[in-house]
Amino acid sequence: MPYSLSLDQFSGMLGNLYQGPLEPTPWTSFLNQLNQFLDAKYTTLILRPPSDQNDGLIVNANGSSAALETSYNRYYFNLDPFVDLPNGQVVTLDEFVSREDWLASEFYRNFLEPAGVFHILGADIRSSNGALCRIRVCRGIESPAFTNDEKAVLAHFVPHLERSVMLHTQINRIETERNLYAGAVDQFAVGTIILDEAGKILQTNQVAESLLREKDGLKISGDTLQVGTPRDNQAFRRLVKQALQSQKGSQPSVVEAMRVQRPSGRADLGVIVRSVPLSEWNEGKHCPSVVIFVSDPEQEARAPQEIVKALFDLTPAESQLALLLANGLTLDEASDELGISRNTARAHLRSTFSKTGVTRQTMLVRLILRSVASLG
Repeated sequence: MPYSLSLDQFSGMLGNLYQGPLEPTPWTSFLNQLNQFLDAKYTTLILRPPSDQNDGLIVNANGSSAALETSYNRYYFNLDPFVDLPNGQVVTLDEFVSREDWLASEFYRNFLEPAGVFHILGADIRSSNGALCRIRVCRGIESPAFTNDEKAVLAHFVPHLERSVMLHTQINRIETERNLYAGAVDQFAVGTIILDEAGKILQTNQVAESLLREKDGLKISGDTLQVGTPRDNQAFRRLVKQALQSQKGSQPSVVEAMRVQRPSGRADLGVIVRSVPLSEWNEGKHCPSVVIFVSDPEQEARAPQEIVKALFDLTPAESQLALLLANGLTLDEASDELGISRNTARAHLRSTFSKTGVTRQTMLVRLILRSVASLG
């Protein structure tokens, strides 16, 4: 078969390579194309090489059994001779190991031969941002060895794969940070609803999803958000419109607040509408344009007892009492909840005042709610 790439073939494979970080299983389309073009049995991308401390992160064209990957991650990676290749250089296994030594090796006899693999073509890529990945193309012993033309085909893609892996690393870092900040907002029991430039819902966090399920002051109609009474909803739509106009006009961020009545009669929801500033190079549709923050006065504080106990050097009983007070209970209600006398509750409260340096119950509640305990 010919091993020169046509412009259309190269363009299509290159497109899939750069699309790879956005695929559910990254780079499967590109790996499958490369596997087919080189008439290989397996084409594998090792995004994170395994070590004694961590399993590797491996993507295979044509798939592979979980047992095979597990055995490599747990044992055979230590026996693999085809590692630490010259950075960015495409090489074949027979440039590293003689045929005789390869056939006699435990790695081949016990791991690759049962999988039908003999010839290996590959490259190691160490990117400037510290990522290390390996690409391996494998054939069985009945197939011909890889040629220089085939090495050249893989070499065409190695610098692009490096750039694509760097994009993947950057996207993952941003996603990790986003999840971290979203989790912090969840811990503070604040609902977050993000709207696009048309006022349609793009994303909600767990707290907002819970409030939307209750349909008590917040609900979704179509893909738009409706709040409270008809009058509340009219005022809300006006605030959203103002925020959208502010963003489209590149004006300073607009922040507006309102209260929303709940049909159940429970405490009103607090709502803040805020425009999302556009980045300098922002382009395209369905971008975050407005964020809605929702607070429910009846949501309990989520500070874990052990965290409160450690932060303020409280006893278990004192931290239990402090959390109940932070959740809005009176001292009498808290003592009933804990099954202790009012005098005992007062003694715990005096001790807590002494340890935290506050002198009033309201100050204690504010101290707990504003502490990092809610992030625990």
